[in-house]
Amino acid sequence: MSELSASVWDLLTDALEAYRDSPAAAEWLGYHMTRFFEPLRIAVTGPARCGKSTVVNAIVGEQIAPVQAAGVQVLTWYSGGDEPAATVYAADDSAHEVPVEHGGGRLGLDLGRWRHGEISRIAVRWPAACLDRATLIDTPADAAAGDEADAVVHLVRNVDDAALEPLYAAQDSPVARAAPVGTVLVLCRADEIGAGRADALSSARLIARRHDRDPRLAGLCQQVLAVAGQIGYAGRTLTDQEYAQLRDLAAADRPALEELLLSADRFLRPGADTVVGAGARRMLLDRFGLAGVRLATALVRGGCRTARSLSRELVRRSGLDDLRESIDQDLIGRAEVLKARSALLAVERLLATHPRPQARPIAGRLEQVLASAHDFRELRVLTALRTGRVPLPADLAAEAHRLLGGEGTGVAERLAVDHPATEARLRAAAAEALVRWQEQATNPVFGRQQRLAAAAVVRTCEGMLARLTT
Repeated sequence: MSELSASVWDLLTDALEAYRDSPAAAEWLGYHMTRFFEPLRIAVTGPARCGKSTVVNAIVGEQIAPVQAAGVQVLTWYSGGDEPAATVYAADDSAHEVPVEHGGGRLGLDLGRWRHGEISRIAVRWPAACLDRATLIDTPADAAAGDEADAVVHLVRNVDDAALEPLYAAQDSPVARAAPVGTVLVLCRADEIGAGRADALSSARLIARRHDRDPRLAGLCQQVLAVAGQIGYAGRTLTDQEYAQLRDLAAADRPALEELLLSADRFLRPGADTVVGAGARRMLLDRFGLAGVRLATALVRGGCRTARSLSRELVRRSGLDDLRESIDQDLIGRAEVLKARSALLAVERLLATHPRPQARPIAGRLEQVLASAHDFRELRVLTALRTGRVPLPADLAAEAHRLLGGEGTGVAERLAVDHPATEARLRAAAAEALVRWQEQATNPVFGRQQRLAAAAVVRTCEGMLARLTT
């Protein structure tokens, strides 16, 4: 358990003692203490038809979302399990196991008599490695992550005030503002930018990179990415038959193919002059979208000679690799920090809704934990470096990013020590980095914010050395 986690655990324990005579408060605190030992909870949120369920499927690599009751999407939690299973939690919080149909990487639930309004949420257990490390929460349209999620992947079509309103609302507390971490902002349907033109994905990545450096977003999210979820999911689950059909399309006369791909109507035209039948073209359109078919055929013409190579390139270009890496590093890699933040938010809410004299010391301790938590400071400095609010020379910025955990939170990853990463090698590397950054923290050429950023790196190096010498 990290220093931050230990401090937060002690705070929860003391709060439980202060509220021991309140069953509701004790249950609330006990619930959040239990969450400390569970996988990180990541909610996928956003407006209707932005592709949340598609992103969930793309991350897992199988078609498990959405779950609907009477045609209406239901809040669904996906966690790891040895065998597919599902539990319906009713409005009264009673639990009911329901039959699960699965095969070919698809989930089907027999909800029987259940109607949308009768269901609080559905918990699905599914055998997928990524779900062993984090629980994914697929939310209905415009539903907020609420108190249940430790982190958020928020999908938007445009980065404007209306789209960002849920993120602003989530920062409406002292704890949230002091620890603005745990959200990845995704420009969804990246393949539709510019009416799905050939360079749509490249354009979307440039737009996302520009927003990523926007200081206005620095306190709202860890990173801004562009993702074409449909293309990413189709790439991850590409079959040999689909590859053969795309290869046959790509082999057609180029002007004729370009004309065929001008619109969905033309692509589906029954009399189209192509060796791929109308039924197969419809299935390709459903799976890849028109932009995905354009991209896939261009990649085949450009040298993707196997289904595996095409799959890999589609996933990369869709932005799905970037999203999965961000989830691994920015969210799962910071799971302890994010779960500690959730616990601090829970204590803050309890103190606000149920104030009592014996809890006043708890409020003071809460402020102390926030002020002294270096883990939160690391994330704030990483954001400031990424957005350019704290400019450092390129070589120093890259090293600071790595030491602060931007490329992984393990000691060897922070210090860029390859295997064998013996304790002696790690200790020597940490000592060298500490001396180097102590000099930067007092560099007279730097401004105040640059020196503060360097001081945060110094504190990180001191922490690594302390762990390596105990």
